[in-house]
Amino acid sequence: MAIKGLSIRIDEAMLHKLHILADYEGRSANSQILILIRDAIEQYEEKHGKIEL
Repeated sequence: MAIKGLSIRIDEAMLHKLHILADYEGRSANSQILILIRDAIEQYEEKHGKIEL
């Protein structure tokens, strides 16, 4: 599986809160974002079925 980059625009306050959350969980902000994305996909697939690629 190839690792791809993604650039996002995020409000400064939200970014600061993300860093606080990541620090609390002992993760980098990047790792925290990946976990949040993974969780959102899992929730979607539970409700709507597996996303076929």
